[in-house]
Amino acid sequence: MTAASDRAVDQLRERILGGEYVPGERLGEVELAEKLGVSRTPVREALRRLSAEGLVDITPNKGARVIDYPRKDLEKIFEIRAHVEGLAARNAAEAATTAEIDKLDHIATVLKERSEAGELDEVYRLNAEYHATLNGLAGSAVLTSTVGHLIHSAVLLRTLHSFDPAARQRSVNHHIEIVAALRARDPDWAEAVMHAHLLSARASLLGKRRRDDETPEENA
Repeated sequence: MTAASDRAVDQLRERILGGEYVPGERLGEVELAEKLGVSRTPVREALRRLSAEGLVDITPNKGARVIDYPRKDLEKIFEIRAHVEGLAARNAAEAATTAEIDKLDHIATVLKERSEAGELDEVYRLNAEYHATLNGLAGSAVLTSTVGHLIHSAVLLRTLHSFDPAARQRSVNHHIEIVAALRARDPDWAEAVMHAHLLSARASLLGKRRRDDETPEENA
């Protein structure tokens, strides 16, 4: 890894998440090298790394494109996660030890501090740690595996970058409230907040949901 590659990764990631490069858009090495002020080698390495993160799709003989998840797939990812992680939160409220809840509480507290400071990279890392820790407290390998297959890093990154200040605050509050539900040993409360947490994240990423009789234009 070189400093030029690191810079290219950071700049391209930010431009993709910021919407400058939209889902499905082709990412030409020559054009990117010119825009970023580097040679093609760092660009090629950056594209490989972003492909590993799930932000870029590289097809042999066709080049790289910004990965595109169909809206219906994203809807279902959040819907299924809400149910599965809601069940994980329910199980955790019944099975987690006080020490384990204290650990989750610490993660939620630090996440809140980093969110208020606008440190999005740390928010992303701590958010992933929070959910992984909570899902682990459910004590079910099946649940953990199911959630792992549903969580795509590209979707998580885009979701967090789509949050406005109010959505970030709402997300932080959900994390803290789930800890309170676990301390109260209230599985219904824990499940309900996790369900709301993930559906709120879906709304931040996808906006208003369309009815079956609405066209995209009507919903714009």
